[in-house]
Amino acid sequence: MSQPADRLDGQVTLITGGGRGIGAGIARELAEAGARVAVAARTRAQVDQVADETGGLAFELDVTDREAVERTVAEVERELGPIDLLVANAGIGNQGGATWEADPGAWWRVLEVNVLGVHLCSRAVIPGMLGRGEGRIVITGSGAAYLPGSTGTAYSASKAAVCRYGETLANELEGRIPVFHFSPGLVKTEMTGGSLSDDAPWTPPELAPRLVRVLASGRADALAGRYLHAEHDDIEELISRSDEIARDDLNAIRLRR
Repeated sequence: MSQPADRLDGQVTLITGGGRGIGAGIARELAEAGARVAVAARTRAQVDQVADETGGLAFELDVTDREAVERTVAEVERELGPIDLLVANAGIGNQGGATWEADPGAWWRVLEVNVLGVHLCSRAVIPGMLGRGEGRIVITGSGAAYLPGSTGTAYSASKAAVCRYGETLANELEGRIPVFHFSPGLVKTEMTGGSLSDDAPWTPPELAPRLVRVLASGRADALAGRYLHAEHDDIEELISRSDEIARDDLNAIRLRR
């Protein structure tokens, strides 16, 4: 028998990169579950539309701007209350073609958005979560962190960093704030849709939002720091095996010699 959908009534959630694609899907899923949603992204019209759909708040935000991040977090908490869940989802793909031809500034911008952005948003919400003794952080990663065959250095390097960041932050906050990092799979979005054919092994877009809903519920807290995949992992099965997963160091990206 399938697990009934988790309710998140009253949970305050901030979702970066929430104006389109995976982030917008997560916003809709969590709002449907009863969460109070704030969506943030660079494009004002997109976050306004998602906020209208979800009954939430919209924020135009560059996640690489420390002052803007801190100001947004403060405003969310003024308007909705303390943030229970941060979904650090904002990200961009490779910029400028081949690594040796790309403008170094454009190459570095990928790392700024995908890594520094996650860090700035996390550090902005953690003190409040620690003070209240509750809260969760979910970071959108990618299989590009470890899968062979990648040819875009900026994006792959950024997602490898984010993967390690999420696991290490979970270690720092163990027993206090669960931190999760997950791969949404190969979801057709504006960022990915033009780079692969229609018959590529696309992941159903609803899977990542459903996974985040479970993570927000608290039922999967024992899996904090573990690498989760929205399509290839059965989250209910992993929850049932959480003791084994911790004991055997499973769902982790490791070098085995």
